[in-house]
Amino acid sequence: MNWVVHACKKLSLILVLFAFLAIGGCEGSETREQIDDTVKEFAGKKNIDRMDQMKKDLDKARKQQADRLEKTEESAAEK
Repeated sequence: MNWVVHACKKLSLILVLFAFLAIGGCEGSETREQIDDTVKEFAGKKNIDRMDQMKKDLDKARKQQADRLEKTEESAAEK
């Protein structure tokens, strides 16, 4: 009876170790990337990143329009 208790303790320890290896083993795989992507989406990080990118794009467009306007004014002043 005593051997059963020792076997169960060792078996549970081995199962826990295998669980950690299984979780850590998918670190570089596509599955891990999909999990990280899903977590970021649920956390709202993806939306924040998209909004930041839109802000950058809008700032870039505003700067281009300002440069075009400046060039137009310069060419009109020369005539």
